[in-house]
Amino acid sequence: MSGGLRNLLWLIPLGLLITSPLWQAPAAEFLKPRGGYDAAAEQAYSQERQDFVMENIVLTFYSKGQRTWTVKAAQARTGKTDREIDMADVDALYSKQGDDPITVTSRKGIYRMNEKHLTLIEDVVLVKPVQQEELHTELLHYYDADKMLVSPDKLRIDSPSFNLQGGGMEYDLSNKDYDFGGRVHVVM
Repeated sequence: MSGGLRNLLWLIPLGLLITSPLWQAPAAEFLKPRGGYDAAAEQAYSQERQDFVMENIVLTFYSKGQRTWTVKAAQARTGKTDREIDMADVDALYSKQGDDPITVTSRKGIYRMNEKHLTLIEDVVLVKPVQQEELHTELLHYYDADKMLVSPDKLRIDSPSFNLQGGGMEYDLSNKDYDFGGRVHVVM
């Protein structure tokens, strides 16, 4: 009994082959993908913004193979574009090998990836522990390409040897030069 059934099994592929002109067109139509390729839809999807929110983040910046900045934030999220990071409660450390460390804290921060531009906003405090200097301002920019710290806002520097108030400042991290703007008042 099983031998006869086994001999009849070859009739199934033969029957499918012979009847294929009858069923092949409807099966192909049924199995055809719906929709099709839409280049505009794919481009819109690839340009769609990728939003995020993260807690307790650490960003590390390198320049010529050396770590220069370590930026910690209590929270980070996508900024106005997906190439911008908005941060809250920022604590940054400049620790380039061979240079004195600098710590900076602020309530808010923005990092623009394309320009490598870090902006610190609200209650910004920059501390140079070796020199025992503390800078207080409301706005501080760091431009990585120029290695410059820029404060266009009023600022105050407190130190055991002097106190300074100014209308703005540029500090070159490469050669450690200050350039103060506006009215400057120094008490030594």
